Amino acid sequence: MESGQEHEIYRAREIVICGRATASKAMGALHPAGALYEKPVNLERLQQQHAVFRGKLEAHGILVHDVGDILAKDVDTSVGARMDLEDLAFRTLTYIYEPSPGDDTKLESYASDRYKRLVVEAMSVPQLVDVVLTCPTVTVKRSLRDTGATASYAFDPLSNLIFTRDQQITTRKGIVMSRLRSEQRCREVDVMEFCWKKLGHVIIGKIPEPFYLEGGDFFPAGPDLCYIGVGPRTTVDAVFYMMKNNWFGTRRIAIVRDDFDRSQERMHLDTVFNILSDSCCLMFEEMMGKDKAKRRMVDEYTMTDFTEENPLGFYSLSRHDVEFSEYVGEQGLNIIPIASEDQLEYGCNILNLGDGIILSVHRPSARRIARSKFFNGSVECIEFSSVTAMYGAVH
Repeated sequence: MESGQEHEIYRAREIVICGRATASKAMGALHPAGALYEKPVNLERLQQQHAVFRGKLEAHGILVHDVGDILAKDVDTSVGARMDLEDLAFRTLTYIYEPSPGDDTKLESYASDRYKRLVVEAMSVPQLVDVVLTCPTVTVKRSLRDTGATASYAFDPLSNLIFTRDQQITTRKGIVMSRLRSEQRCREVDVMEFCWKKLGHVIIGKIPEPFYLEGGDFFPAGPDLCYIGVGPRTTVDAVFYMMKNNWFGTRRIAIVRDDFDRSQERMHLDTVFNILSDSCCLMFEEMMGKDKAKRRMVDEYTMTDFTEENPLGFYSLSRHDVEFSEYVGEQGLNIIPIASEDQLEYGCNILNLGDGIILSVHRPSARRIARSKFFNGSVECIEFSSVTAMYGAVH
């Protein structure tokens, strides 16, 4: 299935969310900072708010899939689907054997792949899904009674998979799987790749080590241009790798450099910028201007004929060190500025459903958009505080 996205303003047809994985989120909520959350999280309110979010998407005719549902899809009826999920769970579940003097071979066998395969094949579908989303490690050692073995358990839960924008970007060419910066999130990419393939979408590429790419840094803006931020999360080498493989599909690529700010509160381009229509955008006002300490600078690359000698393959540098607000103005975008206090409340983190429909999680910013003479669409605001407590918004 073709899976390209040409412009941020075009109608969304299909969206993957992760709202129901309660076990992994419950583990993350035990220690918010360790799980990369901004604040403590009330899981009951989170579930309620995310259900409203899903309802909004479906009300606008968007086909919505939940990660848990995709993992379980067809598993009860298709042997192949069952085996695929078992294989994913098998790779996710880790057994460690901790030897003691006098151990016999039977004890060691309890940590073998053969024993793990028997365990996985006996699991129910919900068990398999929980294994995939909680990433358990079982350490086996000798016991002097009963089965002769005892086990301890540790988990590396995918507590941030609720933010399903980050694990990939969708360019004009198709889906490119990311490589996430945070150790807590690195396994999310494999789960989302499994989901996209199961839904029938083609993955055109995957970012390898040592490069990093995160979906919150990318915006398609038509056949001529796309924007990609580099800074605390995405690295410029990942962008160059994509250029060399011609995975963007646009004539120009604007690399938006965060050289001076590099703040956790502004970790991705979508925390300081967002496209509302073909004639207006949101932008964090404290980065607008060449004299601003938090400014972003743009290097533009333009498609050329491919040559083996060109390290970027199909692209060459055409402009450099252009201040970002100046650059987007040249592209015909009028800027609606977002104040510092509103940016911290996720004022820039809107979701563009296409055809002029915007979802916001911050009412003052939603009102600012609706009041602007540059914006002609509609803005809907939802309560999302239990999700923004996890350091993200509607994506």
